[in-house]
Amino acid sequence: MTTAPSLHPPAARLRLGAQPGQGGAVRRIDGAWWPRSYDLTAELPGLIAALPLRWGHVTSVLVNGAMWSLSGDGTPVGDWQVHMRRPGSPRAEDTVCLLTPGQGRWDLLVVPPAATAEEAERLMTTATADVSRSGRPA
Repeated sequence: MTTAPSLHPPAARLRLGAQPGQGGAVRRIDGAWWPRSYDLTAELPGLIAALPLRWGHVTSVLVNGAMWSLSGDGTPVGDWQVHMRRPGSPRAEDTVCLLTPGQGRWDLLVVPPAATAEEAERLMTTATADVSRSGRPA
């Protein structure tokens, strides 16, 4: 017996960093995400559903093409289409960049889907604790 696919994506395994510190310190990485696969079309709805409302309406995602399986140029998420692009210049394979017009951008470290729970915990903790003065402006 087969079951129909769920209309609701599984909860995203996501950890976000705290707001930028005082004295001009900003985050280089805004959080860490542990997807279940490298199929961005399948993974993106769960990720976007888990993001804070203050991040706004994500309309584009920049990914490294060598790592992610993309189908088409976008995927529906709720009532809108999120565009998925590969930037012209190489990006780090272990990040995705979420773009929200008028709100900004957010960079997430991607924990490999095959990571163990212990590896994922270590990577997510390290990524969300890292605050850098040389990061991008808030």
